[in-house]
Amino acid sequence: MLGTLERLFLWFIGYSIAGWTYESILVSAASRRWVNRGFLNGPLCPIYGVGAVLAVLLLGGIANPVVVFLAAAGGASALEYVTSWAMEQLFHARWWDYSRRRFNIQGRVCLLGAVVFGAAGVLIVKVAQPVVAGLTQTIPPAVLHAVCAVCAALLVADTVVTIRGMAGFEENLDKLKAMIQEYASRAGESLPVWDGPTLTRRMRAWSKSSQETFSRLRDAAMGVLSAQQRRMIDAFPRLTSTTSSTYDSLIETVRHLIDRNGGDAADGDNR
Repeated sequence: MLGTLERLFLWFIGYSIAGWTYESILVSAASRRWVNRGFLNGPLCPIYGVGAVLAVLLLGGIANPVVVFLAAAGGASALEYVTSWAMEQLFHARWWDYSRRRFNIQGRVCLLGAVVFGAAGVLIVKVAQPVVAGLTQTIPPAVLHAVCAVCAALLVADTVVTIRGMAGFEENLDKLKAMIQEYASRAGESLPVWDGPTLTRRMRAWSKSSQETFSRLRDAAMGVLSAQQRRMIDAFPRLTSTTSSTYDSLIETVRHLIDRNGGDAADGDNR
């Protein structure tokens, strides 16, 4: 029984790494730079691991690939929808948005994503999993115990670090707002309207008129937000707040500030 659970856990880890690789390559290509895609710091996207293991357990006995495709597409979309909703409730933020894609449901899932997940489900169940199961079956019990223990410890530690790092995100954005307003006042300006275009124009003006001022503001902003919060903003191009449009503008400002050249942050994909 323990060995079976450990192998399931290893499958989860393996498919989570595969999902992280897929996401990171996708977003990095769209952004034209490397992006460590994923909620956790390590090379894992747990939603992919959960979805893949569920597909293996629930669809492994189905012979018809069309049925597997349809079931995987529907099941993965349901998982993605629930995950989007849950993370929104926990962190008051929306991590991805398919609103720009056709046939989406509240921007949480879309038809194209369902098709990709359906195809991935067939590939996993019919092609990858037999190989993965065979490989994990050959691992000696002692090695299996050790590997699973190390992976579990790293996963728990990463989760704790990530959640702690995101604590106080909105409070830090409020501090950043006050800081930007202070710099604007020193420059003899005011920011009565906190929208993305207004702030972006100010950032561009400051970066062109005084690189020193821009650099100081960027350094100060980097000091306000934790490394985890900055990474999340960088990794999720569509990250938005669900509580205030002002926070959305500030998030866009951070993307502008952390860009190496002081230019516009890459648009990225819809995820």
